[in-house]
Order: sequence, then structure tokens, then C-alpha cells
Amino acid sequence: MLIRHARPADAERLSALAMRTFIDTFGGDNRPEDMALHCRLSYSPARQRKEIDNPGWTTLVCEESGELVGYAQLRQEEFPPCVGSDSAGEILCFYLDKAWHGRGLAHRLMVACLDAFRRKGVEVVWLGVWERNPRAIAFYAREGFREVGEHIFQLGDDPQRDIILTRRPD
Repeated sequence: MLIRHARPADAERLSALAMRTFIDTFGGDNRPEDMALHCRLSYSPARQRKEIDNPGWTTLVCEESGELVGYAQLRQEEFPPCVGSDSAGEILCFYLDKAWHGRGLAHRLMVACLDAFRRKGVEVVWLGVWERNPRAIAFYAREGFREVGEHIFQLGDDPQRDIILTRRPD
């Protein structure tokens, strides 16, 4: 298993992976029209290419035998006050194909995310996780994240409550 920085040539495969993992994770609990709108706006190949090319973002991909099986997107942009630092980085996306759940890859990808932020001098890493995603909440707790607040994640026409979690990258 290789964890590496995404390249522009990965945009189409990353788009397919992002849509598939998002639908697998949230499709059963949300309206199809909200899911379709979000996927169309967030995961097109052109959007993935733009995010890969953005110097303020880092996109990490997990590759096995030439297939992308997971990814994480990191950025250092605006953040909510509850994060409690002037130097914060966000894990915007963190997904693995279902076949890779429970095999230790998520921990390895998280270590790569934290290493990337540490190299950039980030003091606090934060992320938002849907309050109705207990598997992810438990994973982030095992990885040392703690709840500090909440914000709204707009899924199509449905405003949803995300829990904001933070930890230091060391």
C-alpha cells in the first residue's frame, strides 16, 4: 500500500473514489437529491484537479496495485473560533473504500495527514464529522481527537450538524 501526494493525472480516478466513498458512507441516511447535488458540486474531475493543483491544499491518496482505495484532503484556510489556535489545519475529507475498513489503513493515512501538518508548522488539526456517523467519531477519538464545538455542513438542501474535533499534530 502506497500513500502519496495526488497528481493532476489522478483527478478522474479521485473523483470516482470520492463519489463512491461519500455515497457508501452517507447515501443510506440522506435524500438522493441532496446526495446527487453534493457529489456534482464537490467531486467532479475538474474540481478534483483544481484542488490537487491548489498550493494551499494537500491531497493524499492510498494506492494499491494501481487502484486508488482511499484519500484525504488537507487545507489551511479559515476555521471556526472553537478550534482555539491561530495556526490550524483542516482534514476536509478522509475516506477509504469499504473493503479497506478495519485493516489499519485509516490509521496509516491519519499518520500521513498529521505528518504533513507537522511539517507545515500547524499547531492544531481540526475536522468536522457528522453527528450521525458513530464509526467515524469512534475512529477519530481513538486517534486522539476531542470535541470542541459544532458547525453546519450543508448537504444539498439539508443543513446538518457536524461535530468539530481537534488534536495537536504531534
